Amino acid sequence: MVDLAVMIIAVAVVVLVGYLVPTILQVKRAVGQSERLLIRVNHELPGLLKDLKGTNEIIRATNDDIRALTDQARVGVDQAVVFLNAVGQVGQTVNQVHQAVRGKGGTVMIGLTSLLAGIKAATSTVKHRVHKESKEKEGGSHYGE
Repeated sequence: MVDLAVMIIAVAVVVLVGYLVPTILQVKRAVGQSERLLIRVNHELPGLLKDLKGTNEIIRATNDDIRALTDQARVGVDQAVVFLNAVGQVGQTVNQVHQAVRGKGGTVMIGLTSLLAGIKAATSTVKHRVHKESKEKEGGSHYGE
């Protein structure tokens, strides 16, 4: 029976070694790949970090430029608001002058029409008197006309 037990143990050890050897070889390959990967990362990581710093500096500079442009745009908008308010005030003044001229223009037209009517009436009266006096000088009488 001891022989049988030893035989079973021997077979079990052989089976165990048969399974462990490929597993150990696989672990050895994985360790070798991990070592190569770590060497590669150690080699490339400083360059990547340097590139990342450079990119970060570029982003900061771009951010500063954007802030400056935004500030300039704000100033430009403020100036445009002032300019447009001034243009609006000029428009209101022009409208007020236009209304005043229209209102006074009507008054001036009435006055001018009245003046022309007066001149026409005076001219007509003067013509009538001149005509009347010329008839009287020609020999007409003073009394019946």
